[in-house]
Amino acid sequence: MTHQEVVDRCLQFINSADHSDEAFNEHALFLFEYQYRNNPPYQMYCRQKGKTIRTVKSYKDIPAVPINAFKELTLSCEPTEDMEGIFMTSGTTQKIKGKHYHPTLAVYDASMLANFKERFMGETAKIKMGILFPNEEEMPNSSLAHYLALAFSHFGTEESAYFVDTDGLHADRLITELENAEASNEPYALLGASFSFVHLFEHLDKQNKRFKLPEGSKILDTGGFKNQSRELPLDKFYEQLANYLGVNCSDCINMYGMTELSTQFYDSGNEVIPSVKSGPHWIRTRVVNPLTGVEVEKGERGVLVHCDLASFNSVTTILTEDLGVEKDEGFLLLGRVQGAEAKGCSIAVDEFIKAAKGSL
Repeated sequence: MTHQEVVDRCLQFINSADHSDEAFNEHALFLFEYQYRNNPPYQMYCRQKGKTIRTVKSYKDIPAVPINAFKELTLSCEPTEDMEGIFMTSGTTQKIKGKHYHPTLAVYDASMLANFKERFMGETAKIKMGILFPNEEEMPNSSLAHYLALAFSHFGTEESAYFVDTDGLHADRLITELENAEASNEPYALLGASFSFVHLFEHLDKQNKRFKLPEGSKILDTGGFKNQSRELPLDKFYEQLANYLGVNCSDCINMYGMTELSTQFYDSGNEVIPSVKSGPHWIRTRVVNPLTGVEVEKGERGVLVHCDLASFNSVTTILTEDLGVEKDEGFLLLGRVQGAEAKGCSIAVDEFIKAAKGSL
């Protein structure tokens, strides 16, 4: 199978009306074969696990790669010299950046746009946006910068604008924009990293300003605080969004994504915390014991494993370092691994690196 054939099949699957388990499994096994044949470190790991094209019969059998392996090894089916996009992790731990290689961004973009339209935009075609994150020119290797640029260009009105760059938050200009939005009675959307909103709260507090944004306004935040602002408990964070901006918590949407994926998860608002996250039909999540890789009982706490069929060039299936609990409609995200779960993830990383380098 050629690279273009794989891309075409991924795009077809994203646009397919068949959301069945059978269709997901068929496409997952198709991508597993492609990645097994063309991603040498991954093939080495799979063989050490006794998982081959002949033995893997379900997407649940596909070996999950620990996300920290992206920092240690090149996981790509195509040569990395000619990539349309290379997204890098923040590198906050040990200053080592993981890399996710995209020979084409067509699949990533199709995944983002279809999912964002359904989960954030709904019936609204376009909305005036304020982006609280630097643009792609300033952060060319940021998956979040690319994600927000897609939202801005496809769903933002012509009056939409960025309010954060590498110099920080342009608070005064943003406050003027919020005043205009409040006076215009036109719905307004603020999108950005969670820590940018905390900086906005601080500026609004200093100026003793509160807003009541027009009906239909909404907020999208993503990511944690990553030592870039003061930490806020989730309930306090969404309480302050409602208090400072006058947007109901039900219209404050959190996006959960990561550099190592090509698809994002959303909740349906944050009136209840923690909120249930879910994704589109081309991604599936399991909750596992990181020491064994075995799924835990529904309702029990474990580590999240995502199988993302938009990640065609690297690996579809990753073991995160996020704790979660399975729910009927998705999963609850409970924070980062600690204790035994963290140890299990570390062991998984070591095992992957040794197997991929042929030293087990």
